[in-house]
Amino acid sequence: MSRSPDHPINSMFFERWSPRSFTGEAIPDAVLQSAFEAARWAPSAMNAQPWRFLLARPGDEHWQTFIDVMMPRNRLWAAKASALVVILSERQLDRRDERVDNHSHSFDAGAAWANFAHQALLLGWHTHGIGGFDNDAARERLAVPDDFAIEAMIALGRQGGIEALHADFHVGEAPNGRRPLAETVFAGTLDVSAFAEEEEAA
Repeated sequence: MSRSPDHPINSMFFERWSPRSFTGEAIPDAVLQSAFEAARWAPSAMNAQPWRFLLARPGDEHWQTFIDVMMPRNRLWAAKASALVVILSERQLDRRDERVDNHSHSFDAGAAWANFAHQALLLGWHTHGIGGFDNDAARERLAVPDDFAIEAMIALGRQGGIEALHADFHVGEAPNGRRPLAETVFAGTLDVSAFAEEEEAA
């Protein structure tokens, strides 16, 4: 589908989408460093910067582990990515000489992921966030400490053609739309009737 925003925004925001077809070509170090640099400048509570990234590329020591912890359907396409990333976030932060819970650690890591995805797109590379993986297996096999949450995985690569993608995913391999702002932004309180009207229309 063709995407068109309802209000003026930079085109990178609606040109970014999440393909599953990747060419598998090698990704330059400079591209990865640029994307991670963009993530580094994301905002965070008290500048705690709770995000951490684990990286693997085909042929690396941990590549197969990254693939193995995914749900089987995700392995069908993610194995052709040029890089895989695991996003972590630190659950606590230092505040006034005290170690306290950071209630926005996931929120802040999400901001870093958005920066990463958009910078990659500006360089001609696509990303696909992955929630379908075995969290416990990832924690054990990648030696992630308990004080870090495992938020998501990212597949990164050059977009490939539909012919390179497993047939199970052909139908959904296109940019999707977004609900209108009238169903997303509310004055003061949440208008639940908007959700009821949306369900009735469906």
